[in-house]
Amino acid sequence: MSVTRRHFLQFLSVTTSATAMGVFSPLNSLAFAEETPFTMIPLPYNYKALEPYIDGETMQFHYGKHYASYTKNLNTAINQYPQLKSQSIDNLLANLKQIPSDIKMTVRNNGGGYANHTLFWQIMSPDGGGEPKGEIASAIQKTFGSFEAFQDQFTQAGSSRFGSGWVWLVLNKKGQLEIMTTQNQDSPLSKGFYPLMGNDVWEHAYYLKYRNNRGEYLKQWWNVVNWDEVNRRYLTVINKK
Repeated sequence: MSVTRRHFLQFLSVTTSATAMGVFSPLNSLAFAEETPFTMIPLPYNYKALEPYIDGETMQFHYGKHYASYTKNLNTAINQYPQLKSQSIDNLLANLKQIPSDIKMTVRNNGGGYANHTLFWQIMSPDGGGEPKGEIASAIQKTFGSFEAFQDQFTQAGSSRFGSGWVWLVLNKKGQLEIMTTQNQDSPLSKGFYPLMGNDVWEHAYYLKYRNNRGEYLKQWWNVVNWDEVNRRYLTVINKK
């Protein structure tokens, strides 16, 4: 995947990471043609690694079907405009107004789905959970008063998101932490925010295990949050201010 460093809204410079240690790659047979600009990152763990909090069957369908579909549809759209192939997904989503009108909605929906899930796989880990450490912990404490208060607000925001969407911890233009939600596969990048972590509250992310109990899914999800990756993303932006 070709990634270009760009300034993001005058204070962010981001790249999309496609490398993970100890990678599990079950979908080599589904790899897209080399001329397409976006590829699925290998899942950094096996399908069952996040159990009992996220079941293996859900992960298999979520990664192998939904993520694959977003990636394929995004590539199909971008391949119509060769000048867009060299741009990072972050840059495309941050500048949707510049996308040709006939593919703009496809890039918004499927590009958002691609970017959101690429982040999602990386900010979870079988060794995750617990409380954050380092600079992100201090920032959460400063902004929300305590980690517990942040958890409560984040979980409540995810529970209250009507229909399908995501709940996010983001950085705003001033480099401050905020909690926000987006509908469908919309990306915070398209709204001027940089996503540090996000939880997918589409039913396909939890329904096989939790049925319609989104609240329980949100509660249990804290056990797999990869705080090292969240902190890394935070430092990447803060250190470039």
